[in-house]
Amino acid sequence: MHPALTESQLPALVQQVLWAGFLLGALFGAIAQRTHFCTMGAVADIVNMGEWSRMCMWLVAIATGMLGFNALVGAGLVQARHSIYAAPNWLPLSNLVGGALFGFGMVLASGCGSKTLVRIGGGSLKALVVFAVLAIASYATLRGLFAVLRVNTLDAAVLRLPSGQDLPSLLSAATGLAPTRALAPAAGALGAAALMLFVALRPEGRRLDVWLGGLGIGAVIVGGWWATGVLGHVAEHPVTLEETFVGTQAGRMESLTFVAPIAYTVDWLILFSDKSRVLTFGIASTLGVVLGSAAVALLQRSFRWEGFTQTEDTANHLVGAVLMGIGGVTALGCTVGQGLSGISTLAIGSFVALAGIVGGAVLALRYQMWRLERAT
Repeated sequence: MHPALTESQLPALVQQVLWAGFLLGALFGAIAQRTHFCTMGAVADIVNMGEWSRMCMWLVAIATGMLGFNALVGAGLVQARHSIYAAPNWLPLSNLVGGALFGFGMVLASGCGSKTLVRIGGGSLKALVVFAVLAIASYATLRGLFAVLRVNTLDAAVLRLPSGQDLPSLLSAATGLAPTRALAPAAGALGAAALMLFVALRPEGRRLDVWLGGLGIGAVIVGGWWATGVLGHVAEHPVTLEETFVGTQAGRMESLTFVAPIAYTVDWLILFSDKSRVLTFGIASTLGVVLGSAAVALLQRSFRWEGFTQTEDTANHLVGAVLMGIGGVTALGCTVGQGLSGISTLAIGSFVALAGIVGGAVLALRYQMWRLERAT
């Protein structure tokens, strides 16, 4: 944390945060391309084939994020309350319904927001279409027509908690046994140990690539928290005199997520000459994922142009992109935003959103099977 900065020092710090976002995004894209890390694929592998390799990788990534984030909390470097996930106002319906819409949509669109970026890097024009439609739908849910519907319906169901909605804060408020800073490392370690034990007990979980991929993705999530929550943390902004996290969209601590940042990326590209549109950590990490994925695809000689072949395939991807845009913003995150970054803070809303995403994905996979059986 920087206690105070002069106005002339601020741009250099913002640049450091942006470069960190870009490099972390590139690393995420490279790892995901190399290991085929994909949440939708992980759920589909289990439902369709009973194969757990990619799910084990995802669970290792979640455990690594939990350990890393709560170690930062224990060291006094970050606080969960500075993220959007651990806010005291909990939106359970938004988390659950938005998550379900996102999960259903990612199956139709052949992958979530992060997988869409990885596929673009691998040469998929289908993913590029999904990217554009997802951006429009998510922006409309942030500020447009869908935003009005979201605020007046699902977001109206608010549970106001006495403290943050992360588990350490809730336990501390309920029991008074220990301060949040002491509970966080213990809770994070307990959750991570349970996940890692589960993975280790499965045959698929004993593969080296599963652990390397999961550890790598989880470390990137922790790196995002450090970049915005420690490097970019300014105790007193030289202009507003308020505590802030520079280089982020909302001035709050954040890590990787790929729904709203995709919308802001398109907005930044379209309105580049508008000085009010500035590059942020989320935009930089979004661009980084595409370039990191493309670099690995080219090095592996797996880069292939891919396009739509059937009208139904096109329609599925378009509908899926719309559902992901609406659902991801409503749930306050995607498989990475809520499923990795949010879960690492131990926020109850993130667990609910993740349950909705997995449930929606399973429902969509069953729907696809039903359609296939009817066609035969």
